[in-house]
Amino acid sequence: MAAPLELSCWGGGWGLPSVHSESLVVMAYAKFSGAPLKVNVIDNTWRGSRGDVPILTTKDNIVSQPAKILNFLRKQKYNADYELSARQGADTLAYIALLEEKLLPAVLHTFWVENDNYFTVTKPWFASRIPFPLSLILPGRMSKGALNRILLTRGEPPLYHLREVEAQAFYPGCLRVRFSCTSL
Repeated sequence: MAAPLELSCWGGGWGLPSVHSESLVVMAYAKFSGAPLKVNVIDNTWRGSRGDVPILTTKDNIVSQPAKILNFLRKQKYNADYELSARQGADTLAYIALLEEKLLPAVLHTFWVENDNYFTVTKPWFASRIPFPLSLILPGRMSKGALNRILLTRGEPPLYHLREVEAQAFYPGCLRVRFSCTSL
């Protein structure tokens, strides 16, 4: 019998088992591959390593980041792609790339960047599940991370300062032009 696999991830909402897209990726792969996961909801992010979820814990290992978790599951002989032909495997990789390049930025933008959704739905939901004082800090950090992911998908460098994030959000193009956004 294989060692028990425990996946720590954000909890669900809106009819989903988790509202965190990376957690959903791992949960779906585990379901398709037949990996026996026990899901632990850790909305209390003090328990996660630096707040990063999902985290897969076994008797001997702790693995974070979806790509590393999926590779670990494959090494444990839980492989959803085992019976695919070479062509089907290539098609699968192409679909994954398409989803990560086109759909993921749209979902991240809808949840974390678009002001109405962020301030009325996303931020209150996450803040209600995070202990104080992280509830004041972490949703903003997650929003900034989502914006950086969108920018990286478009081939632009990540933003490291609040002023750069605001300039990109409110005055797109200012970072590419050599004048100050404050003069607008």
